[in-house]
Amino acid sequence: MLKFDEKGLIPVIVQDVKDGTVLMLGYASKESLKLTLQKGEMVFFSRSRQELWHKGGTSGNVLKVISISKDCDSDTLLVKAEPAGPTCHTGKRSCFFTGFSAEDLE
Repeated sequence: MLKFDEKGLIPVIVQDVKDGTVLMLGYASKESLKLTLQKGEMVFFSRSRQELWHKGGTSGNVLKVISISKDCDSDTLLVKAEPAGPTCHTGKRSCFFTGFSAEDLE
């Protein structure tokens, strides 16, 4: 059984199936995961909008799900996907393109 947080969500790490690049981190609910399995494309739960979010539903940059694995504690999912374009809303391939430093903690 998956372990959802107190809001009914579970973190989802999305990785490019072809080269292993981490594309993004999102959150899923039971309902969004059921839709993901039905569509074969990633559906998240948007915490900011408080609604289901079919990734790429408007842009066309969908994430075709190849596999889903849970971690050893069943509280995080790893999705290997084929992206149909840039994953980040900035137009970048991955959401992880900005460096981190101690200044980020201030």
